[in-house]
Formats: sequence, structure tokens, C-alpha cells
Amino acid sequence: MSTETNFFKFCPNCASTNFTYDNNFKFHCQDCDFVLYHNIAAAVAVIFTFEDKILFTVRNVNPDKGKLDLPGGFIDPNETAEEAACREIKEELGLTITSDNLSYVTTFPNNYIYRNVAYRTMDIFYECALKGESIAIAAQDEIQELVWIKRDEIDLNNIGFISIRNVIKSKYI
Repeated sequence: MSTETNFFKFCPNCASTNFTYDNNFKFHCQDCDFVLYHNIAAAVAVIFTFEDKILFTVRNVNPDKGKLDLPGGFIDPNETAEEAACREIKEELGLTITSDNLSYVTTFPNNYIYRNVAYRTMDIFYECALKGESIAIAAQDEIQELVWIKRDEIDLNNIGFISIRNVIKSKYI
């Protein structure tokens, strides 16, 4: 899927149509010299493990509705990655964790296409080992289902986002 999506129709400063939007990154109006950089957004994902299994969510919204995902989301302004991971887990799963429960895994870039806008993200991955499989969905608007999958049974084609596929492939199977 191409990440080059020009969602601008006019310059947000002067309404001109005389602009460039290079590499879905730098918007430059040729008439008023307005410049906007569409920088990456930071996001977190938590890989819950129990024995030889990984917990996946099934997305209930686009992009990639119906595909496997990991719990997590975008980092809010003035929030650390660890704070965002703990907040997102509380919002999505109703589970209270602290940064002490998180082990840093890696980062990986991703493309998140939402309403024809290509958001480039830097996804930060953490692992959290659990003592059991008992987890519930708190955000049913976002999550259809929770699925524990044994590492040797993970089908990468069922995972929605390239960043998650790459991290699971390189670190867990």
C-alpha cells in the first residue's frame, strides 16, 4: 500500500492550490511560503506473553479492521512512552500495569493510513510477562476479540501492521 497520500487540497494559510507536498513530509506553498512538516508520530505497543503464547487483539476499527494487532496506541503530548503504554493498557484492557512491568523490546517504523492521511509512526515495543491468560476487553469499540497464539502458530499474514509483523518475526518466532 502506498503511503503517498496528498490530503491537502489548499494551503492552510492562504488557500492557494500552488503547493508541493514532497514525500508526504514537507508541505510548501509557493505563493505565501507557508511550510508544514508532517513529522512522525510516536506510538507504543505491548507484547503480553504467557508461557509460549502472545496476546493479540483483533482490530474493531480501520485501518486493518479484523486483523491482528497488539494493545497500545499513540503517545499523548507530555507523556513518556512508558506512561502511554500503561495508560493504553488500562483503557483497552482495564489492566493496571506500571513501567516496572515493561521490558523494552525495540522500535520499528510504521505507516498508519487513517481517513486518507498517511501517518508515519515510530512504534515503541515493550514486553510484559503475565502469570495467566485471564484478560478482558475494556475498549470494545476498538477491540473485537483477544486471542492468545502460540509462537510457532503465528501467521504473520494475519497481522495488520508491518511494524508488528517485523517485530514478532524478528524477536518472537
